[in-house]
Amino acid sequence: MADYGENVLPKHAIYKGPSSAAAVYIGLLVVSKLFRAVGLFLAYDVLKLVPVVLFMFVVKAGASVPLVLLQKPFTSGKKLSKNQWFRVSRHAFVGCLLGVLWMFGLSLCGPLRTILLYEHSDVIVIAWAGALFSGNSGSPAKMRGAVVFLIAVVTLLLFDHDEKLEQRSEQDSDHLHRNVLTHIFYHIINLVGWSDHKGGVVLLFLTLCLQVGYNSASKKLSVDVGGAKRLHALSTLIQAMILGPWAIIFSSGSEIQVSWLYLLFPLALFTLFVLIIDYYIEAVAANHIQPTKTAELGAYAMFGSALFLALTWNHPYTARITTMHKLQGIITEDHVLSWGVIFSLASFMLATKILTNPGGKTNRASFIGFSMEGQPVYSFTEEALKRTSQSILIHLKNALRQVLEDSDSRKIFYFLCINLAFTFVEMIYGVLTNSLGLISDGFHMLFDCSALVMGLYASVMSRWKATRVFSYGFDRVEVLSGFINGLFLMVIAIFVFSESLHRLTEPPEIDTNRLLAVSVGGLLVNMVGIFAFKGSHGHSHGGGHSHSGGGHSHSGHGHNTNMEGVFLHVLADTLSSVGVIISSLLIEHFGWNIADPICSLFIATMIFLSIIPLLKETSAILLLRTPGDIESCVNSAIQKILNLEGVTSYRDHHVWYHTSSKVLATLHLHVAHDASEQKIISQVGSIMKDAGIHSVTVQVEKEEYLQHLSGLGSTFDPNVFQHSHFELPHVIKAV
Repeated sequence: MADYGENVLPKHAIYKGPSSAAAVYIGLLVVSKLFRAVGLFLAYDVLKLVPVVLFMFVVKAGASVPLVLLQKPFTSGKKLSKNQWFRVSRHAFVGCLLGVLWMFGLSLCGPLRTILLYEHSDVIVIAWAGALFSGNSGSPAKMRGAVVFLIAVVTLLLFDHDEKLEQRSEQDSDHLHRNVLTHIFYHIINLVGWSDHKGGVVLLFLTLCLQVGYNSASKKLSVDVGGAKRLHALSTLIQAMILGPWAIIFSSGSEIQVSWLYLLFPLALFTLFVLIIDYYIEAVAANHIQPTKTAELGAYAMFGSALFLALTWNHPYTARITTMHKLQGIITEDHVLSWGVIFSLASFMLATKILTNPGGKTNRASFIGFSMEGQPVYSFTEEALKRTSQSILIHLKNALRQVLEDSDSRKIFYFLCINLAFTFVEMIYGVLTNSLGLISDGFHMLFDCSALVMGLYASVMSRWKATRVFSYGFDRVEVLSGFINGLFLMVIAIFVFSESLHRLTEPPEIDTNRLLAVSVGGLLVNMVGIFAFKGSHGHSHGGGHSHSGGGHSHSGHGHNTNMEGVFLHVLADTLSSVGVIISSLLIEHFGWNIADPICSLFIATMIFLSIIPLLKETSAILLLRTPGDIESCVNSAIQKILNLEGVTSYRDHHVWYHTSSKVLATLHLHVAHDASEQKIISQVGSIMKDAGIHSVTVQVEKEEYLQHLSGLGSTFDPNVFQHSHFELPHVIKAV
């Protein structure tokens, strides 16, 4: 945690660019953060043996001696008035409360999680709060950083399962309930229904916010009392005096299980590393490199050191270095790494990078010197004053408008919202009740939502306009989405089928507690999707028909493969819910455990058979196969084209489905030398449109052109005009 004195602009501070001197201060900063992390790990082990208030008194008293000797707060500077002494005492009292809350949160969450939650500079926390709660957040990037920071905190709160802590014995829990502070804390979390670990996460986050406000008030007070270092020395001494009587009261009813001789060295290291060295080195580093850079590098060093120590702290060599090997019989590892901690650590580092970044990839302002008051002065270019990006809220608003404009994307979006709401309710309830089954099913539904997100994105993307790079537009995205959804369902069906065959021989015991209620809830949610998407899909059944006499023909092949893929995915989930309900009832009432694999076999077979038509259709479209269901219509259209006046033959004829409802074609025509080219092109376009072709590209070639090509060399064969992709009886018009 950055101290309040780090951002005070020193008298001769000049923030230079990268240099050898700056590298020295960066190295010192990294080393000091490593020492601070070591001190917190030591403190966590010592706090298992020593009450929090007694621990804080010892380290504050130990730190006050060198601070008073170094700063000489009673002899240097002006004499403090009574009002100033009162303000310093009030400052020390608040510091005592925050320090006790900090150490109590450390004893609950462990050193790694405490560092992730609490060891953030004021610069980062103020930037986070400003981006979330202020209208002038600076840039959309700051808002993204604030969201990532919040996600990291929520991940530690909801998705960090500390199994070692849950296995603590009742004796250890009773050992924690031994003073007023712990009684108040456990009374509050029992009312809320949280575990000790989750309560510690909330406590540390609230303490962090209070600490930032405390540091901001300290900056103003330091100006009145003669500097930040003098205030720090006086405040530390008064804190030790305030904590002394309370330490005696809280420790009178508790007995230290080991000799104080074994605890003196860890306590001395904590005092030296956390309260003295880190304070001075961070203040010096902030004077020679920018405060934002100090905050960023300090956070990286702190998080990296914490992760390294978490992996190596219980190694015998580490214990010998810190003399903690003498306490190995009492102190054990209670907190381990989890995927939630790893994800939270990565999120905190990303948020730190975004929140400390001034914005933009280029320097938009140039440092030109200092003002008369000693403040830095920058020169801004016109580009720096322009708005280069939109707010994230504007992006979300525009995206939502595109989603709601179309019926298909609107249906997917509404069902996705319902599905996500049910998913998070299920996951939160599973976390609160510690039900692994509910949490697993919640993640399964969250994984299913990825198919809906892909379908929604494809539905919106297919309406984008063509670009220079994608000159045909993005219509085929819906075909690709349907194909991927089909492959995804096929993999699921094969996996379920193979697993069901294995379980037929050895049906496992299944716990049906909460399983029926969850399955019924999932069925109701999926039934909403079935009714929403039932009119948005179809089947490829060659419904084309033609009327030769009337000269009209068209194809009935016009459904949306993207919506069909989404529908089949919802149908698969519905069948799964039905199968689980049936098997749960049979297992619960008759004890038929074999019902589960039998129902799974039936569901997997139904899913597999239902997706085969979709995969065949989308594969044919992606491979540009000539549509077989409109072949007769195209043959009839070619005959009509050959009967046009001036047309003698054709070549290089291609017809393909661009999407499930759009057919494209290209055609080379050989016409007489006196034929009207534009008239023939117009007539061909009209004939092809009647045949169900959306767009046709016609290249007209006259006899002079063919003679010219023949004279260029032997590579051109005029007989090529006598061949067609469709085996028509006459491809050369009789003259």
